[in-house]
Amino acid sequence: MLTPQHLILTRRTMIQAGSVGLLGLGMNHVAGLRAADRGQIAARGGKAKSVIIVFLSGGLTQHDSFDPKPDAPADIRGEFKPIATRTAGLQICEHLPMLAERSRQWSVIRSLTTPYNGHSEGHMVMLSGRTPLPLGFNGSKPQPTDWPSIASTVGDALPVRNNNLPPAVALPERLIHRTGRIIPGQFGGQMGSRRDPWFVEASPFNAKSYGAYPDYEFHFVRGREQNKALKFEAPNLSLPQGIDRGRLAGRAELRRLLDRQSRELEGAAEVAAFDRRRQASISLLMNDRVQRAFDVHAADPKVQDRYGRNAFGWSLLMARQLVETGVNLVQVNLGNNETWDTHDNNFPLLKDCLLPPTDRGVSALLDDLSERGMLEETLVVMFGEMGRTPKINEKLPGRDHWGAVQSVFIAGGGVPGGVVVGASDREGGYPAAAPQRPENLGATIYHALGIPSTAAWHDEFDRPTRIYHGDPIEFV
Repeated sequence: MLTPQHLILTRRTMIQAGSVGLLGLGMNHVAGLRAADRGQIAARGGKAKSVIIVFLSGGLTQHDSFDPKPDAPADIRGEFKPIATRTAGLQICEHLPMLAERSRQWSVIRSLTTPYNGHSEGHMVMLSGRTPLPLGFNGSKPQPTDWPSIASTVGDALPVRNNNLPPAVALPERLIHRTGRIIPGQFGGQMGSRRDPWFVEASPFNAKSYGAYPDYEFHFVRGREQNKALKFEAPNLSLPQGIDRGRLAGRAELRRLLDRQSRELEGAAEVAAFDRRRQASISLLMNDRVQRAFDVHAADPKVQDRYGRNAFGWSLLMARQLVETGVNLVQVNLGNNETWDTHDNNFPLLKDCLLPPTDRGVSALLDDLSERGMLEETLVVMFGEMGRTPKINEKLPGRDHWGAVQSVFIAGGGVPGGVVVGASDREGGYPAAAPQRPENLGATIYHALGIPSTAAWHDEFDRPTRIYHGDPIEFV
């Protein structure tokens, strides 16, 4: 069986015809919804053509970002001060000044809640948009009984906009726990691995570089020159040695090499999946526009400076290039190994390592999308798997796991800017008004994309499963 491990392409590997692992692109070239459903989508009311999910693995502290509590006691309000935004009455953390200037372009949900304080449970419910854990959930590894991720659902539900690209991409790598295990919630689950998003691994992200705080400091603290020296690369979409484009155009040579691997697969489903991946790999190799979408270093140097010449900035720039080229959904994992899990040293890490590149990168993304006339048709949503505790612990100090409330950033795709949905209580510990669940967030994404509320996905036995499990959030 093909597993999530087959879906990874690293920058050190070239797409070679003789490797099943490299060709396990997780391409979703399937029919999607029934013809009637597709007709509904064609006449949809949603304004968005695509969505960029910015996922903050580990859990962004609401107090120290989009829901400051300046009147709370010191052991709750923390070290940071709030600053005014362009939206009357809306204050956010002082270390998000660029987003504060752009508050009329985005809104914030301050009352999203789940009952889980664990990373695996939080990833599962937030990335799938479903609060109850699936039957037999095993937090230590992904399982075929897991709920499908929002990325897989959107990738399956919407018509493909560019046949040379997968409909859903996750970058710059899979979500990995600090122990090295793969975190559940980011795959196709019950939809099957063939509808996993396509995972791109790009340098300098990897388990080693995001497993220790000194590496955060290298990327973001120790000076601009070192940051400029970093090389951020998507997979090297190069031809195998000895095969030029003329030979590839005939496909005979590539097919011969690929067929050698297909014979090793067992079962009709696996062979069919392999054939889809084969055609996808040929498209990737032959299409210059597709290759340019993955090349952030070819972008104007001023654009790269605008986003930030670091892994956060390059990831967001690649996301913009991909949705512009025709990808329906891009999930950008800003940090890995639960980078935002700030039990220890919360305030220096946020101030020096995490908030500045996020502030710059997301602000640049909003500006770039707006200037290109893409913001109204691109939904940008930023959240993690949980919030953080109201009370600061005494370790270094930091904030611990807290699923009861978190803040969600949302912009574009027809969502009005300058709106605050819901509220947390005086200590930022629980929803105090308009509580929202992952189901509401998922429905908001689907609704913005024009997926009808009656839509369903179908398993290999053609059994339907509804997509919506809640109502879209109203921004008023």
